[in-house]
Amino acid sequence: MTYMLTPSSPSPQYNIPMPADFATGPIVWRPTPDYIENARLTEFMRAHNIASFDELMQRSTSDVAWFTDAVLKFLDIQFYTPYSNVVDLSQGIAWPQWCMGGEMNIVHNCLDKYQSGPEKHRPALVWEAEDGETRTLTYAELHAQVNQAANALRSLGIGKGDAVGIFMPMVPEIAVALLAIAKVGGIILPLFSGYGVDAVVSRLADGGAKALFTADGFPRRGKAVEMKSVADAAAAQLPGLQHLIVLDHAKLPVPFVRGRDHWWHEIVGTQSTEAPTETTGAEDPLMIIYTSGTTGRPKGALHTHCGFPVKAAQDMAFGTDVRPGHLIYWMTDMGWMMGPWLVFGALLLGATFFLYDGAPDYPQPDRTWAQVARHRITTLGISPTLVRTLMPLGDTLVRSHDLTSVRFFGSTGEPWNPDPWLWLFNVVGEGKRPIINYSGGTEISGGIVMGNPILPLKATAFAGLCPGIAADVLDENGNSVTGQVGELVIKAPWIGMTRGFWGDPQRYEDAYWSRWPGVWVHGDWAARDEDGQWYILGRSDDTIKVAGKRLGPAEVESVLVAHPAVVEAAAIAVPDELKGNVVVALCVLAAGAAGGEALAAELRGLLADALGKPLAPKEIVFVPDLPKTRNAKVMRRMVRAAYLGQDLGDTSALVNPQAVEHIQKIRSTD
Repeated sequence: MTYMLTPSSPSPQYNIPMPADFATGPIVWRPTPDYIENARLTEFMRAHNIASFDELMQRSTSDVAWFTDAVLKFLDIQFYTPYSNVVDLSQGIAWPQWCMGGEMNIVHNCLDKYQSGPEKHRPALVWEAEDGETRTLTYAELHAQVNQAANALRSLGIGKGDAVGIFMPMVPEIAVALLAIAKVGGIILPLFSGYGVDAVVSRLADGGAKALFTADGFPRRGKAVEMKSVADAAAAQLPGLQHLIVLDHAKLPVPFVRGRDHWWHEIVGTQSTEAPTETTGAEDPLMIIYTSGTTGRPKGALHTHCGFPVKAAQDMAFGTDVRPGHLIYWMTDMGWMMGPWLVFGALLLGATFFLYDGAPDYPQPDRTWAQVARHRITTLGISPTLVRTLMPLGDTLVRSHDLTSVRFFGSTGEPWNPDPWLWLFNVVGEGKRPIINYSGGTEISGGIVMGNPILPLKATAFAGLCPGIAADVLDENGNSVTGQVGELVIKAPWIGMTRGFWGDPQRYEDAYWSRWPGVWVHGDWAARDEDGQWYILGRSDDTIKVAGKRLGPAEVESVLVAHPAVVEAAAIAVPDELKGNVVVALCVLAAGAAGGEALAAELRGLLADALGKPLAPKEIVFVPDLPKTRNAKVMRRMVRAAYLGQDLGDTSALVNPQAVEHIQKIRSTD
């Protein structure tokens, strides 16, 4: 979450704008006795005789083994074979081993353990389609369908250690697929449903996927969007991809490849509803979630059975107080970390999660508020982008629905501005319900900073750190600072940390552990004030976020330079009132090539096909050169500053400063 306000005085260390009311903003929400007394966080603290949140933070970060063991027991994470040691740091802080000797499967904890008691009759998931159709699956029904899907995978020869992709809309079957892969001991590769062919291919190839769950398509704003055609085009480039399991969801006519393609209802729906759960080591691979860096191929963050789901459930419980009987809806996609976070976290807590397959403001702009009222949603994870869209439509849309079921709003992944934050808080939440800002990342398995039910809140800020996260803000010399901007870092291991990048351990060490010894450098500018409120002030690298979706510049640039008319390209993030950021691409043309709107439209089309329409650039700009250092590195920071008319900072490393001047001139004439 980025705190975005009109800049005032810059930080002397990093020249990052400080929020205008930083350290002086008022507290806008204070927890009532009801929130404090009934919080799961309070329950945990009292169980361990901890008197304050500060004491919890000190103890949880100074004694990682104690805290992790306490959380595993609090969440009732069951092991087939108990672990002998919570954490082993013999390989260094970057490579801890967790739950040593423990054998488990996270699906046992999500589903199996509930089947012998009354919990099996609770709703596990509630789904709503864009056309209004609804479906509810109890824990017993979800368990049965996961068993069928697991049996289907095994019938295809898919088992322990095999990677399986998921490229589907947000339907109940996507949760079934996620859990079935884990149940057989496979490795989950979740993909954003809006990806184009190139993005799907690169991720499935990197993970070595043997099978892919997909669908014929999905409805969006009343029109069908194809998926199978993208999956087919990707499969044609992936000789190792042996099977496609296809959900007949949108009723679209699709071609089938005999022996490779299988209808879901034929291969899954006909299976037995009983299936054994594979015994896996606590640290066996569970999932590879791809997150984009600034250069090279996408980074596959590796997570294990005792890692990602445990951190997800911990944050969900402590931050948003989710428990049995609660219904949590987080607007996301299974291809982003918040999708698996939603499924694993809710099920481990015995709660219910909500999935919606459609546009949040279709067919009427009050669709989201109507869903909250109709289903009695208790935790609503909503994006600043959607709030900025709905706010101008007025307060009547909100007040015509009964939203009293909501106890918490949640938000992550993109910037807040004060006005929409305060509108959500005061109008939608009636000044009574906290907005739990949440920021961390795919490699974290959840949050570094997060609000919670027992701490007061300032508008757009984070009330504190997640328990167990030893975070700090360091200046350029590695000194801890308060009241000024610095690098967000973590100084102790936590159970949710990625187990490295798939097939590229050195890249993982270079990305997070190379600046200061034994310190995780997250790549965000951060600050904290004297009241203990935290602020995330933007990325300290070039990663692009569009409406909460992360994209590496290299992914955009590789598509552009593949066109014969383009020899170089730089992709940057540009602020947008609705999406937080949009992509703008600057291209250097080949000799003799002519720029113009026709070529720009062609390039935009190529990017939409390759990466998906949601990630297509807003603008293509043709320039004679891009600013570079002596080792030929394109300085995207300066490209962005020049494009936005901002201070360029130190340009001494450039070998061609005239490139910046050209960009500035182009923008000044627009």
